[in-house]
Amino acid sequence: MNKGRQTLKYIVSDFLSALLAWFLFNLLRYDEVGIYQGYTSLERFLLDPHVLQGWLLIPFGWIALFYLSGYYNKPFGKSRVTEFFSTLLSVMIGAVVVFFLVLLNDLPHSFSIYYQLFFGLLGIQFICTYIPRLLITLSGIRKINKREWAQRVLIIGAGSKAKKVANSLYSLGYDIVEMVDEDELAHVQSVMETETVDELVVAIESHNNEKRMHVLYSLYQYNRPIKVLVDKASMVSGVKVKTLLGIPLVNITDNNFSEAEKNIKKVLDYVVASLAVVLLAPVYLYVACRVRRDSPGPIIFSQERIGYMGKPFRIYKFRTMYEGAETNGPLLSTDDDPRITPFGKIMRKYRLDELPQFWNVLKGDMSIVGPRPERKYYIDKIVKKAPFYYLLHNVKPGITSWGMVKYGYASDVDKMIERLQYDILYYENMSLVLDLTILIYTIRTVFTGKGI
Repeated sequence: MNKGRQTLKYIVSDFLSALLAWFLFNLLRYDEVGIYQGYTSLERFLLDPHVLQGWLLIPFGWIALFYLSGYYNKPFGKSRVTEFFSTLLSVMIGAVVVFFLVLLNDLPHSFSIYYQLFFGLLGIQFICTYIPRLLITLSGIRKINKREWAQRVLIIGAGSKAKKVANSLYSLGYDIVEMVDEDELAHVQSVMETETVDELVVAIESHNNEKRMHVLYSLYQYNRPIKVLVDKASMVSGVKVKTLLGIPLVNITDNNFSEAEKNIKKVLDYVVASLAVVLLAPVYLYVACRVRRDSPGPIIFSQERIGYMGKPFRIYKFRTMYEGAETNGPLLSTDDDPRITPFGKIMRKYRLDELPQFWNVLKGDMSIVGPRPERKYYIDKIVKKAPFYYLLHNVKPGITSWGMVKYGYASDVDKMIERLQYDILYYENMSLVLDLTILIYTIRTVFTGKGI
């Protein structure tokens, strides 16, 4: 299954559909408006600068809208009913935008023409967009049914329940990599190392909640979607779930963000980070000069952290400690840590040391808001007591987090686990409104100096 190729099909289809829809709509527009505005021919109307601008801008506008709607995030396994309504909703929003930005500038001979133009645009755009999309989706469904495309699933469980799930998933076009007995979890690692596995499915016989949680905790480290077979007697408590397809499986590694919210958050991350880098340039320069003057050593401190899907990346900060502060190995800082420079204490208090991480956001390693990334050294210690920490790898780490604004810095592993409760709470309740709330708290922290 080539996700990129399938996504490209939808994008090209939507772009060409937008061009066709704009052409057909302007035929209607010419009959209802153009003739009465003095255009002597359809050709002259179509070559009018304002109409030509539409040829250039409108298709890209539709692609941007469809991207923000989250339509391109999951090109496989689309529901035809869901696709119909999601396309209709997106087209309705787009038609309203085009109406207010473009069509209100027209001066029809009758006010009722506005209604004809709006609903004409809505109908033409929807038909031109939905039919090609449906054809691509149906083609994908046929390939799945023929097993030309298949998600590869590793099932944890080997009893009757697991076999029923395996048969159901196979009939839906999934490939079953292997079924591993719940008492042989050590074998899962060897399978993950030797086989391509897209998803993990837990379908064990036991109703013992402690045992089920032990199985789940052992799987978080693989950073794959984990779906659990549930019934009234075996609900997984403490974890928010979403139903999947027509079989009783729930995805316990998913969060509350819709596909649209994920894309909006991504766009806002790049916009905010770009503005921050430009507008805060004088602050960057001042802090860099102070760091240089405060103590010898590099201005920027970089360190490997573990980010989205467990991938390592280099995080950047203004240096707040004397050079060689961790010569004897990783060590968390404390309030009166002698390794922190005089200006470093000020930076940490007002969170100024975090400013270079806007570059991490632009690189795609981090988000503005998200769980703070940790070093592997400390993650290995944390997961011994709190294996659910691995859930945080399902989202991008952030410059600021619910844990940082509500708890602050942690000076040992136990305190890191206490702070983790806030980040898990964020993960289970993610929303753009919550992100905005955390940003407001962060701004208050910066201006009040309550960073320590």
